[in-house]
Amino acid sequence: MDFDDSHEEAVYRQQVRQWLAEQAPKWAQPVGRKETEAQKMTRARGWQSLKSAHGYVGITWPVEVGGVGGNPIEQVIFSQEESRYNVFVTPFQVGMGMCVPTLYTYMPAEQAMRYVRPAMRGDEIWCQLFSEPAAGSDLAGVRTRAVRQGNEWVVNGQKVWTSYANHSDFGLLLARTDSSVAKHKGMTMFFIDMRTPGVEVRPIRSMTGHTDFNEVFLTDVRIADAQRLGEVGAGWRVALTTLMHERLAIGKAADAPGVDQLISLAQEVCSGGVPLLDNASIREAIAQVYVNDAGLEFLRMRAQTALSKGQEPGPEASIGKLVMARTRQQVGALGMDLLEADGLDSENPKVSPFQYYYLFAPGLRIAGGTDEILRNIIAERVLGLPSDLRVDRDVPFNEIK
Repeated sequence: MDFDDSHEEAVYRQQVRQWLAEQAPKWAQPVGRKETEAQKMTRARGWQSLKSAHGYVGITWPVEVGGVGGNPIEQVIFSQEESRYNVFVTPFQVGMGMCVPTLYTYMPAEQAMRYVRPAMRGDEIWCQLFSEPAAGSDLAGVRTRAVRQGNEWVVNGQKVWTSYANHSDFGLLLARTDSSVAKHKGMTMFFIDMRTPGVEVRPIRSMTGHTDFNEVFLTDVRIADAQRLGEVGAGWRVALTTLMHERLAIGKAADAPGVDQLISLAQEVCSGGVPLLDNASIREAIAQVYVNDAGLEFLRMRAQTALSKGQEPGPEASIGKLVMARTRQQVGALGMDLLEADGLDSENPKVSPFQYYYLFAPGLRIAGGTDEILRNIIAERVLGLPSDLRVDRDVPFNEIK
C-alpha cells in the first residue's frame, strides 16, 4: 500500500487543491444556513457548470465524447479534495458516475455527445430506474415490462427509491422484455425522457424531511427502439456496466460530523460541572469512531494504490461502504446522546449535523447495496466462503413463485 502520491499525482493534487481553494468557497453552503430545495439545486448546477468549464467533470471519460481523457486516480484525487468543501454535488452523482458512462459505452460517440455535454455542464440531470418494490437487492427480479410494438416499446411498471427523479431530465430504465427465460436473461436496458407521457414521479419524504428519493410510475410509456442500449435481452450485462462505473468517491461527505466534532461537543457539554469528555465511557465511544474512520482511511488508500497502478479496486471495497454507513449512524446517535434533551432541537446548529445523519444513515445503509448484500459479497468474494443457494437461477421468470 502506498501512503504518498507519486510525483505526477502530487502535482495534480496541488493543481486541484489550488483551484478549489479559489473557487469552491463561493459555492459552498455556510454552516448553519438554511436553504430551500430550489436554492440548493441552483447552487449545485452553478458549481457543476464551473467544474465542467475548467476540466473537472468527466475526468476519466473519452475525449471523443467530450471528456477529459484522464485516469481514475485523477478522479479520485479530485473527489478527495472536493469533499473538503460543503459544495452540493449529490444530484449529479448517479448521472456522472453511472448513467452517462453507460450511455456512451453503448451509443455511437457522435450520438452520445448530445447527452454527455449537457449532463457535464449541469444542464440535464439523470436518474437510474432500477429498483422496484419487489426488486431491490435482487435487481434481476424487475417486473416492469416493456412490450415491443413495431419500432417502439410500451412500458408499464413501477420503480422506487429513485434518487432525484423529481429533478431529472432523463433516466436509465431496466425492464423485462421476456418472461419465458431465466430472470437474468430476459431484461433490456433503455434510456427515457422523464417528460414522456405516462411517466409520473411521486417524491418520498424521508425522516430528514427531504425528498431525495422518489417513486416512478410508468403507464403505457412509449419509447423508440433507438433508445435501447445494448441487445434485446442483454440488459443484465448493460446493468453490470453501469454498476462498474460507480463513482470513485473515496472520501466522506464534507458535512458529515466525525471525531473532531464529537470531541468538541464533549468538551463543551458538562454534567455536574465536569466536561463529558472526562467520562471514560464517552472517550471510549469516541475512540471507537476514530478506529472505524482510521480503518476506512486505510481501505481508501488501498483502493487508491490499486488505481494508481492501473488496477481495479477489489471486492474489499464493500467493507468500506458497510463500515462507513454504520459509523455515520453511530456518530449521529452519539452526538444527540451527548446533548440529551437538546439533541432533539433541529434548529440548534450544534445538533443539526448529528440529527441529520442519525436520520439519514438508515437509508444510506440500504442505498448502493444493503448491509446484508455487502456481507454476502465479503463472505463469498473476500473470505472465499460458500455462496448462497440460488434455486431460481435457471428457472424461467414466469415460473418463479
